[in-house]
Amino acid sequence: MTTLGVLMMAYGTPRNLDEVEPYYTDIRRGRKPSPAELADLIRRYEAIGGVSPLHDITERQARAVEQALNARGDATFRVYLGMKHTEPRIAEAVAGMRRDGIDRAIAVVLAPHYSAMSVETYHKQAREAALDGGPMLHCVNQWHLEPRFLDALAARVEEALRQCHRPEEAMVIFTAHSLPARILEMGDPYVDQLRESGEAVAKRLGLVHYTFGWQSAGRTQEPWLGPDLLATLESLKAEGYREVVVCAQGFVADHLEVLYDIDIEAKHRAEELGIRLVRTRQMNDDPDFVRAVADVIEGAKRDAGW
Repeated sequence: MTTLGVLMMAYGTPRNLDEVEPYYTDIRRGRKPSPAELADLIRRYEAIGGVSPLHDITERQARAVEQALNARGDATFRVYLGMKHTEPRIAEAVAGMRRDGIDRAIAVVLAPHYSAMSVETYHKQAREAALDGGPMLHCVNQWHLEPRFLDALAARVEEALRQCHRPEEAMVIFTAHSLPARILEMGDPYVDQLRESGEAVAKRLGLVHYTFGWQSAGRTQEPWLGPDLLATLESLKAEGYREVVVCAQGFVADHLEVLYDIDIEAKHRAEELGIRLVRTRQMNDDPDFVRAVADVIEGAKRDAGW
């Protein structure tokens, strides 16, 4: 049986504090951070224990998805992991497939919602790497409405609401990583897709109180999508809300933007405002999420006619 490749792509993260500067330089497209900027980022990593768990989680996700796909018996799959900003790089993963004789592969980013500024940049790197002898790639643009993904989100929101003192009065905030606001002029689907998945979860649970917010905006001069989560908390306080559930639907693993931006920064601001904040569990390599990603890949295989 022919083996079908899966190119699983993720953002990447420094695995220790020594890797923070080269990582920060990479995400800044080769521009080194100032000493103050570097110190601030290191401070954030130190606040969550000195290292992000993202690298290990992403590796576990890749292995678990490979096992789930192969357990179905419909085809033989081999998952290759490629990172955008750290090792192993996307180009290295593509080269590895080529060396192993993989001639066809599904390319999927561990980010459910499409944007030309995010998911498409991964696909571009993968396609460029595949020009030098393959493999043929079938790229998954978005999977924010995959039923099992929505089920997993809904289960986590429901779980978090049970931790609230008055769940029927708590506000659920669906958040995602902010992007430069100019995507609105580009007709980019990112904002609409985030609303679609959040509303699908709200419908599943019959939510009355829910809204959308943004987090982790870049520190650049141009405007970014808002309102930011911290500003949303202030608005909700003014409206009389005492409890909120934050569902970081744009992220599929524990990492700095969750463990610091929500668990430390947003919770601290919520406490100052007299609001109780409960965060939904991240997907990580939980079996329900692994099955959802396997479904996405199986669906892409059918769409490609492989």
